[in-house]
Amino acid sequence: MSTQQGSEIFSAIIAAPFGAMGIRTEGERLRELVYLPSHYAEKAPADAAAERTAVQLARYFADADFRFDLPLAELGSPFQRRVWDMIASIPRGSVRTYGQLAKLLESHPRAIGQACGANWFPLVIPCHRVTAAGGLGGFANHDDENGFHLGVKRWLLRHEGALATDMPWQQQSIFP
Repeated sequence: MSTQQGSEIFSAIIAAPFGAMGIRTEGERLRELVYLPSHYAEKAPADAAAERTAVQLARYFADADFRFDLPLAELGSPFQRRVWDMIASIPRGSVRTYGQLAKLLESHPRAIGQACGANWFPLVIPCHRVTAAGGLGGFANHDDENGFHLGVKRWLLRHEGALATDMPWQQQSIFP
């Protein structure tokens, strides 16, 4: 794939420490964030919403304590929005398991995982803070052990200072 192929669907593409981030906007709202490999060329923001998102993403990459303040498109089922609200309440540097969230929401871990995978706004709704009981689990609907998306999840957890004591497994098993 060339560096420009596929970029037309994004309102902006910015460099990220793990590759790139695609930004899609709809009117004045953020419509979607997408983790992209580094071969995607940067693309200047096409509108004010994309510019605001790009600035806030850059601030987060520089400072894990940065808090997003972006208007989000209204997406997801009522159940997904409940899961996303719970995920958004997980503090930086902490993780919760799919099972822990399932218990709180009176659901099942697989349903929590599916809601995480359906998250249109990763980083803003930090689904990377949700893990399996015995390891990282999947990420962004990808579960290949050493693939790009799990590499992104590892980078985000390191960036946010997630500690082994906050996780139900040994740090070295997820941070090669």
